[in-house]
Amino acid sequence: MTTKTKTRFPQNFLWGGATAANQMEGGFHEGNKGLNIADVLPGGKQRLNILSEPGFDFEIDKDQYSYPNHEGIDFYHKYKEDIALFAEMGFKSFRLSIAWTRIFPNGDEEEPNEEGLAFYDRVFDELNKHGIEPVVTISHYEMPLNLVKHYGGWRSREVITFFERYVHAIFNRYKDKVKYWMTFNEINSGLMMPIMGLGFSIQKEEDKYQPTFQAFHHQFVASSLAVKACHEIIPDAKIGCMIIFAPVYAYDSNPENQLHALQEERLFNYYCADVQVRGEYSPFMKRYFEKHDIELDIQDGDLELLKENTVDYIAFSYYMSRTEKKQKTADDQVKGNIMSGVKNPFLEASDWGWEIDPTGLRISLNKLYERYQVPLFVVENGLGAYDEMEEDGSINDDYRIDYLREHIKAMRSAIDEDGVEMMGYTSWGCIDLVSASTGEMSKRYGYIYVDKHDDGSGSLERSRKKSFYWYKNVIESNGEEL
Repeated sequence: MTTKTKTRFPQNFLWGGATAANQMEGGFHEGNKGLNIADVLPGGKQRLNILSEPGFDFEIDKDQYSYPNHEGIDFYHKYKEDIALFAEMGFKSFRLSIAWTRIFPNGDEEEPNEEGLAFYDRVFDELNKHGIEPVVTISHYEMPLNLVKHYGGWRSREVITFFERYVHAIFNRYKDKVKYWMTFNEINSGLMMPIMGLGFSIQKEEDKYQPTFQAFHHQFVASSLAVKACHEIIPDAKIGCMIIFAPVYAYDSNPENQLHALQEERLFNYYCADVQVRGEYSPFMKRYFEKHDIELDIQDGDLELLKENTVDYIAFSYYMSRTEKKQKTADDQVKGNIMSGVKNPFLEASDWGWEIDPTGLRISLNKLYERYQVPLFVVENGLGAYDEMEEDGSINDDYRIDYLREHIKAMRSAIDEDGVEMMGYTSWGCIDLVSASTGEMSKRYGYIYVDKHDDGSGSLERSRKKSFYWYKNVIESNGEEL
């Protein structure tokens, strides 16, 4: 007879929160920083449509648009105040990204920008002072604009050299300060939104396959070079890939819909992870390339590099599941986190139409761990909602607490009942920031309210929401008190 071991959350579990430089830092013109894709993103619900229009010139037009990313929430100047609030909540880790253009303003310089390097020195020192582990995304939707305009983004193999130069600069500079890294944020998003992830937009639907998958190959090579450099320069560090994961459900038990859901999941959920974790293209993707007449330019040594330099863990964002059927109409469709599917009658949705499915997180953890057998790290999960400040200054976001509670329960069950190995959990937008998809401040995720609004007004004052105190207790109890 065996006695069940109480596992729950490991004692070294990395509780914390997640952000991105382009959505929070501001100071877009300070410290000799260069322009990146996010700097030309206009605010408003149509921002990605505007950016993807053929002929978009990647120029800033303040007469026509607003640019909320330029100020963000001014973390560039307020990082000490914000990190103190994270420490008050008891964060064990804080996921942030380095703005590539703070280090190499144009992306193709020979030498890094000292002012940018020094800024992140100060941020990492502040985190370490409070005992908070930095978890750093190397590239998070902020490709240098010069590399987009003059090289065609990741279409160009030359960009691999620039990225390798960038990672060597930051690994050597921060090797004593950062032990957790990940290469490309939501790398598989390039299938749906190439402008953000791959640095170019598709001009004609029929031309999308070849440039998209060639650009992915360049990113995979760059990611493997980053893994190789990290293991050599910082041997005690861990470096992972980062994907969007949304389990794909078939709409019903019709075998055609079941097969369709399986194929959608293979393409979106597993394609990038297979290469970065297993070190090779899957048989499914090889057939997919043949079907779509995709001929990748794979140079000598590429495949060996991919195979020999696989990641240490899988980081992923989870916001929603996705339901699919082979024959769908416009009336069937619902949208969320850059994906579309058909409405799931068993699920409710957020104010932005993202279906809420905590059980889907447990399913995701099981699918990923069963397939790859490497540690998992949920580095984005949260509820975008309209928050209202009461007359007494309180923000009672019980809906956010309910959402997070159920998702944390799902993680706990995956660990405790299913045997999944998890490293940590950094909920998205732990402090309110600019929405990546819409440029809105009103779509709030944080435990900390920032007084800034969609019209650009506001004092930028920080306030603790009800969820701030709730999450503090979750961390103190290591997930036992929810």
